[in-house]
Amino acid sequence: MADGQTISFADFENVDIRVGTIIAAEPFPEARKPAFKLRIDFGPEMGVKKSSAQITVHYTAETLVGRQVAAVVNFPPRQIGLFMSEVLTLGFPDENGAVVLIGPSLPVPNGGKLF
Repeated sequence: MADGQTISFADFENVDIRVGTIIAAEPFPEARKPAFKLRIDFGPEMGVKKSSAQITVHYTAETLVGRQVAAVVNFPPRQIGLFMSEVLTLGFPDENGAVVLIGPSLPVPNGGKLF
């Protein structure tokens, strides 16, 4: 899809973006590009999901734990090496292309859906 291409609201509604809290982060040395293995708590309805995230430029494992992040939770799981990534953690590129995570500016309940 090209930048600025119009989609329907129904298309947007099909993407399930939820908020969760990172409860564990560890280095993922087997990944082709530097990454972390994350465990993200999406609340009682969805539970804990795993994600591989290339976010090593601005974050350490220690600074990630406790951070609330947004993630797409309805993509099919993706095998990355021996790790199964279940959700896509979302971010924006900084001026050099490194990922800056997105999340709520105030604490919100885990599992909340973006609207």
